[in-house]
Amino acid sequence: MRDRWSRSHAGRVPRQLIDASWRRVAAAGVDPGGGPGQAVLTDAEVSRRVVSGPLAPMLPVLRDRLEPVARACGQLVVVTGTDGRVLWQGGAPEVRRRADGLGFVPGAAWDEPTVGTNAIGTCLVVGTPVGVHGGEHYVDGHQQWTCAAAPLRDPVGGGLLGVVDLSGPARTAHPGALALVSAVAALAEHEVRAAHDRVLEQLRRVAGPLLARVEGRALVLAPDGATAAATGFAGPARVVLPAGLDGGPAVLPGLGACRVEPLPGGWLVRLDDAEPGGATDVLLDLSGDRPVLRVAAPTGSWTDVLGLRHAEILLALAEAPGGRSAGELADDLFADPTRTVTVRAEVSRLRRAVGPLLATRPYRFAEGVTVQVRRPAGRLLPGSVAPVVLRARAARPVPA
Repeated sequence: MRDRWSRSHAGRVPRQLIDASWRRVAAAGVDPGGGPGQAVLTDAEVSRRVVSGPLAPMLPVLRDRLEPVARACGQLVVVTGTDGRVLWQGGAPEVRRRADGLGFVPGAAWDEPTVGTNAIGTCLVVGTPVGVHGGEHYVDGHQQWTCAAAPLRDPVGGGLLGVVDLSGPARTAHPGALALVSAVAALAEHEVRAAHDRVLEQLRRVAGPLLARVEGRALVLAPDGATAAATGFAGPARVVLPAGLDGGPAVLPGLGACRVEPLPGGWLVRLDDAEPGGATDVLLDLSGDRPVLRVAAPTGSWTDVLGLRHAEILLALAEAPGGRSAGELADDLFADPTRTVTVRAEVSRLRRAVGPLLATRPYRFAEGVTVQVRRPAGRLLPGSVAPVVLRARAARPVPA
């Protein structure tokens, strides 16, 4: 490995960062000539990760701040997940065409074991901003490129979420590129943190009246487990929530046996020394000018004004007590069962808006939730053309 470096770099000693990376990729068996990489993800899978993955809140900031720079400088801005898979790419069209020839496309893996030393893959390994220029790339075909990458971290939990990168032909290298991507990554993390703080503040406004009526220990959690408010004890700053939590009895780390009830945008968690909960009654009120969800839980009631798409989803689930798969729900909404990526994104947004009243696999109202639909005297959801609404209108036509 050192012999190859010396031959191509006139005896110059590599930076420690690059030397360590070359050793890793050589040990992984990466072909310097650029052997076949991993299969590219499908467009549908890339879209799913973009829309509903953990980087979704950061993408608008990254795109707005870096894509104009990339276009002006003849470069690309690229965002990847923790596996190095390219999730989004923007910038100068002519450079994107050159990147296509390298397989540097959405869905491709750009980690070290797949494509050798590069800013994205090496940044994922070391967890700090990395610049790789020209001949520092391990694969020969990449040595006409320059790239600068910075890690993207969860500003609440601190975990690594992915990488943002500026790449382009070696002649476009700029000494400020690494500082720029690092600053924009920090800005994106700050924006997400601010949005999370707003979610907690909204939860606190909802939680205040509810917690005032709770006897014993209870706390209100955001969907990611962050504590918004507590009563009866200080409560942990964060609770690890199990996947597929649907409400009802649960055992939560650090809390033990609890009863979990949905709130708009979070959970009410009552510990064992609180009064046992009961059923949650949901009224999907479609009788007024705007669709409204009215929820009556054992500890109190709340309402949420719905957008048309969310009202259509809830109507579809109310009329299918056994639940609907993503394909069936896509057919209900769009008359196209292949639009599952859109459906998953819409349901994800709905669950964030109204709390975990909904369960998944299949999509349905959670256990312990009873649902009624209040229909209008006139036309049901007048602005809708969703098949589920058209069927409901046909089943109960408006009287002449």
